[in-house]
Amino acid sequence: MTTAVKDMLATYPADLGNLNRDKLARCIEECIACAQACTACADACLSEDTVNELTKCIRTNADCADICTATAAVISRHTGYDASITRAILQACAVACKACGDECGRHADMHDHCRICADACRRCEEACNDLLTSLG
Repeated sequence: MTTAVKDMLATYPADLGNLNRDKLARCIEECIACAQACTACADACLSEDTVNELTKCIRTNADCADICTATAAVISRHTGYDASITRAILQACAVACKACGDECGRHADMHDHCRICADACRRCEEACNDLLTSLG
């Protein structure tokens, strides 16, 4: 299946070097999906009757969404590529996704939005780690 991310990567005029295009596309897509899930989960948490018990979840969602958004942007840019920056932001994103996935996982039995968000975080963490591994 072709996606806008894959289509854009295919049009990049320069050589991407050792970057695995499939892993790169998957990581960008998972970062975008995770940011959306985290934003929606935080908003849903704010509507829960037990909002006071969800403050850590809301904060973790907001942090993860911001980090995923930044990661998707940074790894979408290739001109003047700096591998050390790419590695650092992918590592930070994987850490944020793990923390958010774990926090949302604690509420997953009570709130479907937390279950869905935890799954999105785990997929994004895996995609970031897969891309990191492929960078060598």
